[in-house]
Amino acid sequence: MDRVRGPFSKRSVAGRLAADAARLEQAMDGVPQGVVVCDEDGRVVYRNRLAARLAGTGDDGAAAEQEVEAVLDLALQGSRERRTLELYGPPRRVLVLSGRPLDDGGHPIGAAVVIEDVSERRRVDKMRRDFVANISHELKTPVGALALLAETLVAEDDVHVTQRLATRMHAEALRVGRIIEDLLDLSRIEAEETPSREPVAVQLVVAEAVERVRALAEGRGITLDAPEPPEGLTILGDRRQLVSAVFNLLENAVKYSESGSTVSVSVTTEGALVLVAVVDTGVGIPARDLERVFERFYRVDRARSRDTGGTGLGLSIVRHVAANHGGEVKVTSREGKGSTFTLRLPSGPGRVGVTVEAS
Repeated sequence: MDRVRGPFSKRSVAGRLAADAARLEQAMDGVPQGVVVCDEDGRVVYRNRLAARLAGTGDDGAAAEQEVEAVLDLALQGSRERRTLELYGPPRRVLVLSGRPLDDGGHPIGAAVVIEDVSERRRVDKMRRDFVANISHELKTPVGALALLAETLVAEDDVHVTQRLATRMHAEALRVGRIIEDLLDLSRIEAEETPSREPVAVQLVVAEAVERVRALAEGRGITLDAPEPPEGLTILGDRRQLVSAVFNLLENAVKYSESGSTVSVSVTTEGALVLVAVVDTGVGIPARDLERVFERFYRVDRARSRDTGGTGLGLSIVRHVAANHGGEVKVTSREGKGSTFTLRLPSGPGRVGVTVEAS
């Protein structure tokens, strides 16, 4: 007679244990931290997928593995250890290792280390600190000037001096206003990571941006060269953001160009991309600064930027607009010869882009 297998037979228990182990392994592979477990003799018996990836290979991987072993050893001795490990890569990473002993209620059965990659958090925190420090510095100068000018104005009886002081106060107030306006603009653009998508005529974007910068260009004696873009060419995106990006490129070019020079803006296509290029023959950008010009408040020449009324936010706005539209912004420059900034954006419905041969 066949023996009936009950719910607690050896096969069912083994099956349940295997299923539990598989579920646990898959769950641990899904957590956002690395986990390493060793037995009471210090032998590693489990390492989830992220822990294996964080250990990696090469010098950084060896350093991470050595630190994990050290934390496990301390945890086996009953210590709850927490360490921060900086790996210089590339890529540069910061790992936090937290070790703890494991027991079955009375006897030690091993130890575990949880590995958390806090690189992005550290980067964001640094950006936040830098931003607060930079904006405080940028506002401190004009606000301090306004306070000093106002104090001088109160005690001044000479009409001509009063007018001169009032003129300077007006200029400093406008500077504060520009900083605040650019900050609000940047904040809005960053918040709209997926802006409204509708076909926007490139011709209208360029025309509006050129018109906005025309008064500044005329005041500085700079000629704007803006040939008519190809008809029917569109970009799928937010018109206000696109105009803001082209305007900021034009304004930047005008401010860093000498009187009597020309700033040009042209539109071409390359496959499925629309290329909007702004070219100037101004002071140019040193090679060491090319990668940083899109950072908030970064200026190649801080003194000249203040003289031109720059806030240091324009190119950061351009970079965010390009990213929001699935594109990018590129720069080429030679110090003393000028710069070319190119917005590369996916074309919208309408005219199909044609490949332009590189010169």
